[in-house]
Amino acid sequence: MPKAKRVKVVELTKTKSKRKDGRKQIMSSVTDAVNEYDYVWVFSVDHMRNQYLKKVRKSMDTSRFFFGSNRVMARALGNTPEVELKDNLHKISESLVGDVGLVFTNLQVEEAKKAFDSFQEDDYARAGNIATYKVVVPAGEVVRGHSKDTFPNNMEPQLRELGMPTRLKQGKITLDSDYVICNEGDKLTPQQTHLLKHFWEKMAIFKVQVVAYWHKSGEFVRLQDNQSSTEGNHSADSSDEEMV
Repeated sequence: MPKAKRVKVVELTKTKSKRKDGRKQIMSSVTDAVNEYDYVWVFSVDHMRNQYLKKVRKSMDTSRFFFGSNRVMARALGNTPEVELKDNLHKISESLVGDVGLVFTNLQVEEAKKAFDSFQEDDYARAGNIATYKVVVPAGEVVRGHSKDTFPNNMEPQLRELGMPTRLKQGKITLDSDYVICNEGDKLTPQQTHLLKHFWEKMAIFKVQVVAYWHKSGEFVRLQDNQSSTEGNHSADSSDEEMV
C-alpha cells in the first residue's frame, strides 16, 4: 500500500537572513572606518545603559561607535597578523573580550582620554550589583530623599509586597521599627533594587573605561590600571548592533 504523501509547501522566493545581512553590514562599516579614521579605541562600560552611551556618542559626534558582537568586529579587523587589515590591528581584535565596544576617531590621544574620562552618570543599581553602603529607613512615617518627601498612601501595598512591614496610620505610610533595605556589601536582590529606586538611592555609576588603542602608524597601546605599555611598529557576545 503506497504511503500517503503530505502536502509540502514550496517557497517560490528565498529571503536572506536579516541577522546575516546585519553582520555583513557591520563588517563593511568597520572596514570603511579603519580607512577613514586615525585611531581605533577599545572601551568597556561600567553599569551599561543605552541612554548614557548615546550621550557619550553625542559628545564625540565626529567619531564613530560600534557596540555589538565582539566576534563580528574582530573578524572585520582581522584576528591574526596574516589577515589583519593593517599592521597590529589583530591586537585590537584580541582586546575585544567581554562587554566592550569600538570607537573610531581622529581625536588625539589626550583629547580622546579627556572625552572618555569626563563622562559619568549616577544610576540605580540592578539585581546582582553589590551595595556600596547601608540604607536604613527609620521608624515612623516613611519618607525619602534629602527633602524627606512622603509617599502617596496608595503605594503602601507595593512597599509591603517588596518586603517592608509597612502599614497605613491616619492615611500615612508608617513603620513600627527601623527597616534595613540593604547592608554594605550585600549582593542586591530584585526586591532590594526596587526599594532603592523608590527611595531614590543611586548606587551604580555609568562610566566608560578605555582598554586599548591603535594608531594607523601601527602603534598599539594597552591601558591597564591607569598605566600603558606600548607595543607595535612604533616601539562572548551580544546581539549585532551598530551605533554610528
